[in-house]
Amino acid sequence: MNIQPLADRVLVQPAPAEEKTIGGIIIPDTAKEKPLQGTVLAAGNGTKDEEMVLKAGDRVLYGKYSGTEVELDGEKYLIMRQSDVLAILK
Repeated sequence: MNIQPLADRVLVQPAPAEEKTIGGIIIPDTAKEKPLQGTVLAAGNGTKDEEMVLKAGDRVLYGKYSGTEVELDGEKYLIMRQSDVLAILK
């Protein structure tokens, strides 16, 4: 991947949305809840005021409206500030 986030930003690949059916009715993509967890693919170096604690490979939880959605090579990713990440999943 040819992208490197700057400063306190991270590139996150969201976990796939779960398929849900209700009584045999498949819920369309537009009505599905966005996943609130993903995997960090790349991280910036941090800032002089805030050290980068996230690294590539970390599984993280983030807020519902966090980050900016970008599309690279047909895949959707999120770029967000480290402060938008709520927790690291162990």
